[in-house]
Amino acid sequence: MIEAPSGKGAADENFPVGSFLLPARLRPHVARFYEFARAIDDIADSPVLATDEKILRLEAMRQALEGELGADVQGLEKAQAIRQSLRETGITTRHCADLISAFKQDAVKLRYDNWADLMDYCNRSAAPVGRYLLDLHGEESQHYPWSDALCNALQVINHLQDCADDYVLLDRVYLPGDWLAAEGATVEDLSGTHATPGLRRVIDRCIEGTRALLADARRLPGALSSRRLAYESAVIVRIAERLTDELASRDPIAERVELTKPQFLACGISGLWSATVGARRNGNG
Repeated sequence: MIEAPSGKGAADENFPVGSFLLPARLRPHVARFYEFARAIDDIADSPVLATDEKILRLEAMRQALEGELGADVQGLEKAQAIRQSLRETGITTRHCADLISAFKQDAVKLRYDNWADLMDYCNRSAAPVGRYLLDLHGEESQHYPWSDALCNALQVINHLQDCADDYVLLDRVYLPGDWLAAEGATVEDLSGTHATPGLRRVIDRCIEGTRALLADARRLPGALSSRRLAYESAVIVRIAERLTDELASRDPIAERVELTKPQFLACGISGLWSATVGARRNGNG
């Protein structure tokens, strides 16, 4: 057995995965990509696997992805499935390989020195998802920076949502170490029942960085040729903005900060409207 299933699925994500907004012909490929990403993420996040075992399993997934192992090797079905999908769509294995690189890092790296250190991780753990979707829809690589900004913002949001659990269960902290030191906070504060004043200031600095990323991400929907992908990205931008607002006003140490179904629906409607208005302004409506 190579995988280490956590039980998490698409319904547990902050954003719609392969939703009806995307072209029906592409959804099966998106599903394979997500299942592969979920499988390798679960290996890295397993609380029971030893570090060396995580690295071995992730390397086996990489070898299967790159075709270095036989197609009949058991336990690597999701890597083999995405390899076949990439061959069918003509997309590079680079995006999937970058994800594996990030999750190998998760197995061995438990602290981040500063925001740049964290962004380097996000550029491999989150940005490849958006780049894959752009490639799948035939979009230009010149849009990568705005997609990267959106995906990296979502990653930081997820880190803030899970900051207490990541520390308590995995001893992993994604909050920049230099900000913790500057604000008089420690990683041990993450095990409390609420955010200390210093930890709150670190969270707020992360939120400020997220808002800066989202300022760039807002340019993505209007730049896309695919109307369906523009709709999807606009909705995700709205979700990210609302989650950021929630994290700014609530305590992720004291509670799980997430959107209610009505809030999620409101983001969908708002995102679709903004994308439609943007398309009309650009003469594509």
